Amino acid sequence: MFEGITKSLSDALGAIGRGKLTEGNIREGMKQVRQALLEADVNYEIATDFVNRVTEQAVGEQVLKSLKPSEQIVGIVHDELIRLMGPVDHSLGLKRQGITVLMMCGLQGSGKTTTCGKLATMLQQQGRHPMLVAADLQRPAAIEQLKIIGEQVGVPVYSEPPSESTPVRVCRNALKEAEKQGDVNVLILDTAGRLHVDDELMAELELIDRKLQPDQALLVCDAMTGQDAVNSAKAFNDALEIDGVILTKLDGDTRGGAALSVKAVTGVPIKFIGVGEQLDKLDEFHPDRMAGRILGMGDVLSLVESVRDKLDEDEMLAQQQKMQEGKFTLDDFRKQMAQIKKLGSMGEIMEMIPGMGGMAEQMGDMNPDQDLMHIEAIISSMTLDERENPDKIDRSRRNRIAQGSGSDPSDVNRLLKDFDNMSGIMQKMAGMGMRDRMKAINELKDMGAMDPNASMNKKKERSKRGPVDRNTIREKRKKERKNARNARKKNKRKR
Repeated sequence: MFEGITKSLSDALGAIGRGKLTEGNIREGMKQVRQALLEADVNYEIATDFVNRVTEQAVGEQVLKSLKPSEQIVGIVHDELIRLMGPVDHSLGLKRQGITVLMMCGLQGSGKTTTCGKLATMLQQQGRHPMLVAADLQRPAAIEQLKIIGEQVGVPVYSEPPSESTPVRVCRNALKEAEKQGDVNVLILDTAGRLHVDDELMAELELIDRKLQPDQALLVCDAMTGQDAVNSAKAFNDALEIDGVILTKLDGDTRGGAALSVKAVTGVPIKFIGVGEQLDKLDEFHPDRMAGRILGMGDVLSLVESVRDKLDEDEMLAQQQKMQEGKFTLDDFRKQMAQIKKLGSMGEIMEMIPGMGGMAEQMGDMNPDQDLMHIEAIISSMTLDERENPDKIDRSRRNRIAQGSGSDPSDVNRLLKDFDNMSGIMQKMAGMGMRDRMKAINELKDMGAMDPNASMNKKKERSKRGPVDRNTIREKRKKERKNARNARKKNKRKR
């Protein structure tokens, strides 16, 4: 997310921080910051105003004479980014009694219908009972798509045949149906979109707005369209006075122009962001966290929330207990990988950890997610007995597992060796203090057992070395596994 602007801003601010700071080199550096914003498709007036505000504060005597002026400038940029995208407002005007009506609008292709499903999922998690309304009678298959989404999230969908109704009639009848059912307390109207803003679309939305008087009108914008998203947001707001914006496809947006411009141009807050295709991928928008990610500072709070909401705490505690007892198996390892995958890709996770945002770029062609999938495929090709007792995996079993997972027998060998080493050291770590744990982690790194790209790197090394004596390698690995088992038994006796 926002890789382009993150790199450009880091380069510009890094250049300011080199050498003694003067008003002259600060102003020169701010020109680079402005260029970085424009390249990220940020609105011209907003980029200019942003840089002027930062410059005015940065050239102040208090900053120039401080012990670490470059850090202060980064802090000023961070605060101004928050101001640009804020303030926070996640409210939906939900009523305590009666039915809350939310009208969703946006252009075709913005992800509006999918976002209706995501919003319904989020409201369900908050204890609400939503109903989806298929008020888009223009787009072919829009009604069917909403019905499928409703089935997936377990939410009722109200619809009428397009040829026999109108959008306003559908919405009115849906409200009557919701009142009749009794348990529905949120009505989500999926209205029609167009490829561009036009009078016919606006007239239809204004009529629904006037007749239904929704509690909130939410605009869904495709973040990847940059300034087009901002311009359409302004047009919709001028016509409807929207209450909030939901930015979709933010995980695929490398520039960030929409996120940085839409609030300043429209005066309407960004309430939520879509960061994936799954129906649970709708997050609250936090300007301070987004500013941290844009500047490469990470977003630990969002990572902690994601861990809390998406990982099974009981399962994680059970696996930790197994590690401490020395009973951690390959099947447990596979379950642990499945848990981690719920948090998103390795790139997304690294982006949220301070100081690790640039690692994905440094890794070049390496793909940790693909390697983790490869490892998972190897383990899935084993029988449950083999996962519980990897010592049983002989040559014929190894060949079968390799064939079933589309890998090389040497990859299976490598995984077994790494797991053997890792499980032994993790068992030792159970009773250690923090300093000794860090030492043990370094041991794992030295052995390559924590490197998801290790198998890829080994293949490259083998191709460079040319043909090798496989019997020698087999004997060597057999000896290493035996030594690791003996070490574990020895540690167990000591405890």
